[in-house]
Amino acid sequence: MNLTLQDVAWHRSVGQLIECVDRPGFWLALTRHFDEYVNVDSWVALLFSNGRPHVFAESQYEGDGSDPLFNDYVKGLYLLDPFYIANREVLKSGLFRLSDVAPECFDQTDYYKLYFTHNVVSDEVQYNVQLDDSRTLCLSLGRKKRFSPEEIALLDLMRPWVAALMRQRMFFEGVLAEKSAAPQTPQWQGSLEEAMKQRGTPLTARELDVVRLMLSGRSNKEIAYKLAISAETVKVHRRNVYGKLDIKSQSELFSLFLKAQIES
Repeated sequence: MNLTLQDVAWHRSVGQLIECVDRPGFWLALTRHFDEYVNVDSWVALLFSNGRPHVFAESQYEGDGSDPLFNDYVKGLYLLDPFYIANREVLKSGLFRLSDVAPECFDQTDYYKLYFTHNVVSDEVQYNVQLDDSRTLCLSLGRKKRFSPEEIALLDLMRPWVAALMRQRMFFEGVLAEKSAAPQTPQWQGSLEEAMKQRGTPLTARELDVVRLMLSGRSNKEIAYKLAISAETVKVHRRNVYGKLDIKSQSELFSLFLKAQIES
């Protein structure tokens, strides 16, 4: 068997990753390994569970202190994240691309305009490793330009050993992961409903469902299919929500949502 210098470098890098799986710099070492083959501009390792995501590590923020936009993500914006929504609907291991999980009108949402285009910029892929019936370990890779089909194929080729390393890493992240597994009331429903009650404009459970799907970028047709109602009924719910909240746009609705999540 003939080995190229690239083959030798690959095996050496993987060996080094295995060596540091129990060390603080593991996630950084793993993402630097990706960068040797597929350019990545931002990344985050986090745990999806029944409550707020727990962040294990993330790419360095260029400003002073912590990234304020990412702090907003952890406080509540994650509820509009297509990757989070898809994972909570169907827990599944694999490599997922933004185009696989984003709803029809995602690029028209305030989440996309105010958060995604600032933190991720253009495209995102995510390795998911399902740990049990409620927890998924995730590694998200963001980039300023779209990943090519060839790059996606290479990342998928890497997936078996990346997933194995991520799963092994959980042994050393175990204490925090166990705390995140405790059952919690769905944060979306609780905080927004409470905020609406304080305004004297309580929304029904169905109206809250419509709000959540609207803000995540679902079209009326997608919402209707998801809730097993007609598109006209969706429009009625939308008008009722705007009337109860005394607002006129989805941007105003997004602002109320974000305020409710942060205050909760």
